[in-house]
Amino acid sequence: MPVVVTRREFEHMVHDALSCLPEEFRRALDNVALVIEREPRRHHRRLAGGRTGTLFGLYEGVPLTQRTTGYGLVPPDVITLFQGPICRAARDRRDVARIVRETVLHELAHYFGIDDQRLLEIGRY
Repeated sequence: MPVVVTRREFEHMVHDALSCLPEEFRRALDNVALVIEREPRRHHRRLAGGRTGTLFGLYEGVPLTQRTTGYGLVPPDVITLFQGPICRAARDRRDVARIVRETVLHELAHYFGIDDQRLLEIGRY
């Protein structure tokens, strides 16, 4: 049975996860939007490589490490968190907050240019 968390509570968990970032990382966030969706849509799954399993979050954009001097006047990168799958995977509210934090950090790693292979190597995937 999924843990029931209101949208507002979920937003607070996301905010708490962001506020725990070291100041230098928060200052480095530029041209990136954080979005909450109930469930992943077909295009989210396609962008995630056709994953059919549980999808907690998705990063769409140009990682900082790939931005050049020609990067400008572009729409923001988007980090999407999927509330439904996170709540279904959690045991309780505290676990929802933990999964939110881990997902935010995982997707921000992509924003900072760390791919899934490297996250796996360092034990963060």
